[in-house]
Amino acid sequence: MNDNAEQQPLTVSPSYPESLLAQAFVTALTHEDAGTRQRAEVRGQRWRQVLAAMASGQVTVGSRTPVTGFPAWVTPEVMRGGFSTGAVSAGGPLQPHETDAARSFGVPAERRALFAYCLTEPGLTWLWALLDSGGYEIGVPEEAALLTVAWLVRHGESGAAVDLVAELEPFANRLRFLPRPAGAPVSGAGAAVHRRTVSDAVDTLGRRRPNAAVEAQREALAVWQPFGDELLVHWLHNAGDGQVLEVAPDADWLARGQALLGRYRALAAQHTRCTKHRKPKENLGILRGALEEVVAGRPLGARRLGLLRHAVRSMVRRRGLPGSDAHTALRRGQADQAALPSHYALARLMLGRLAALPQDGGITDVTALLSPVSKEESRETGLPAGAVVPAGIGQAVESATIAPLDTLVERGVVPSAEVMAELVPQLVAAATAHAYGDGALRGLMAANYRAFRNRRSLLLLHLQKQVRVEELPWVRAVSGQRTAVLGASDDEGALAVLRQLGEVAVHAFPGTLLPNPLVREFGVLGRECDLGAPFVEELAADIFMGTFGPKFLGAARVAAELLRGTLYERYYGIDYAAIRNLAILTAGQALTGSAGVRSHPGFAALCAERAAVASRHWSVAANGMVIEQAQILTTHNLATLVDRVGIVPRSGWADLAARCFVTVCRLTARVHHNPRPLRTIKDAAYAWRQMLFHLSLCPQAEQRRFLAELEVEVARHPAHVATRLAPALAGLALVVEGAGFGEDGTADAGRARRFTGWTTDRHWMR
Repeated sequence: MNDNAEQQPLTVSPSYPESLLAQAFVTALTHEDAGTRQRAEVRGQRWRQVLAAMASGQVTVGSRTPVTGFPAWVTPEVMRGGFSTGAVSAGGPLQPHETDAARSFGVPAERRALFAYCLTEPGLTWLWALLDSGGYEIGVPEEAALLTVAWLVRHGESGAAVDLVAELEPFANRLRFLPRPAGAPVSGAGAAVHRRTVSDAVDTLGRRRPNAAVEAQREALAVWQPFGDELLVHWLHNAGDGQVLEVAPDADWLARGQALLGRYRALAAQHTRCTKHRKPKENLGILRGALEEVVAGRPLGARRLGLLRHAVRSMVRRRGLPGSDAHTALRRGQADQAALPSHYALARLMLGRLAALPQDGGITDVTALLSPVSKEESRETGLPAGAVVPAGIGQAVESATIAPLDTLVERGVVPSAEVMAELVPQLVAAATAHAYGDGALRGLMAANYRAFRNRRSLLLLHLQKQVRVEELPWVRAVSGQRTAVLGASDDEGALAVLRQLGEVAVHAFPGTLLPNPLVREFGVLGRECDLGAPFVEELAADIFMGTFGPKFLGAARVAAELLRGTLYERYYGIDYAAIRNLAILTAGQALTGSAGVRSHPGFAALCAERAAVASRHWSVAANGMVIEQAQILTTHNLATLVDRVGIVPRSGWADLAARCFVTVCRLTARVHHNPRPLRTIKDAAYAWRQMLFHLSLCPQAEQRRFLAELEVEVARHPAHVATRLAPALAGLALVVEGAGFGEDGTADAGRARRFTGWTTDRHWMR
């Protein structure tokens, strides 16, 4: 690790946006799907904007105020990796609701004119009506600003309203402060959430198209197999002693053959999905081709006659004679299969069912929607009554289920912690808005929070913090309207919501690092209930500058108070007493004003020392080793959730540890024959650390039983998993029995190792 990393200015290279621009360019040119090509073209245009803005100086990468001329509270347009395009989300051309409002107000279609009108008596009356009805949408946080002004004016807070208008007015011609009227209030309160809206489910099902392969098979079973049977019967009627064309065809046979060929031409024109019947070497093609020759009066040559006789014999041998019991049963089964409704047809049926629901919300009763086809629907659509909705269609509908978060997790609607993080703002919006006494203001602040959480994080340097919702001018203007801090006694309070979310995340996704968006929501709730303990995000190794914010030491102190003297402390060789003392000393220095607020060099030095990075040159791997030590010392929020929030797993700590180990084994299995296994090894080490945390909260006797059960779990996986994990399991066994590792993280002559993920050398698990 470079000792001067903190002093050296860190700049961001354009290589990352250039690489993503190249990817978008290739996709836009080569992808087979037209929609994907179009999206890639749009993405490429935005990456070109990023590069142009960086080159011109319009954007300062790494700053809280990336776009020149706009303050930090303005929502920037941000691409992957935290790069700003130089545009702002509330800018650009007028939106349809703005032009409609200008026409209704009788003012020019300009943002400044709309802003000015809303400050007049008619404009305020219009805004008050929206506040009272709740019939508005907040797409970007800026659209809540004028509604907040109107609320302040109506409640006698004229001074605060004037100050807010003064802060907004310089941007009135460039930013969209006008709310979007909506037909009905947007539901945002309560414990229920939904991942998708009804409209999203409709879009998903509307994009479904008939499966060409399935429809071709259906056509083959329903049309061409029965027609092939007719041709076969026709040839067999001409057979003598089983020999086709042994008897000269009579006029009646030729007439019926002519009719069959006419039917073939009609079928071929109508049914075009299956093309097998057109192939001259297939049995059906051979029978048809020979019939065309004979009906035309041309004698069959020896080769064609041999092919014809072989086709007839093989068809009879494989399926039996048409009309026989075996043949009849086969064709009946194939007809039943062909009669099954297609997924496309059932998707169209589901679209009809969804059309009757409000499109902007979730679905409360999914079971009724997924019921089999009714008799009435059968009469209307031609689908067979009782036909079951297939799983693929049901999955699209269930994604819009509105239910408590833990219910959605159990149903598989929320399959990962990352998806959970997308839904949590719905709950946090309601919890934070609960502190406002006025109902209209509560609804407005909840809508504002939901919109704010759509704001993408910026790439920030020098330990700068992402903009918080309380920094928005309109939120600051009504901060005095908040009641006292809500505590655990309030079922809808922030602490109760935080405890619920923490328990769901830890129980449902064991062995998974809490994603940063979820950690940020936890932080909001923690501040809301005055938790007094911080939540820490995962830091990016490629832009790490060798320093940590003061909250990392605060989180490590919480871990020290919970884990001192435990298996976790012994396994990782931590002196939690020293860390607690360092945190207390630092807190005392902060009170006297002698400590900085942006970083804590003592904690950073401790992490670097524990990482024991051999090279003194900057590298991503060396940074990762230091960051991993910070995660070990802080437990990456697990200690805070247990000790301060009070989460309790429903199945017990030992069960959580066992499920974490299952994740360890699953990830370790992926290392085998993996050309780039380091990311997988890192994730396995994260899961191992969480396993140790949960196990450390168990009595020693239970730890010994757990250790014995690990061998059983390992045996369920391929042999190479046991081989790779053997050093880690040996190390855990030593520590459970009271031994420890050496300074190099090994024991028992190197046969036992401490399991960490990052390294600047070749990892032993490889």
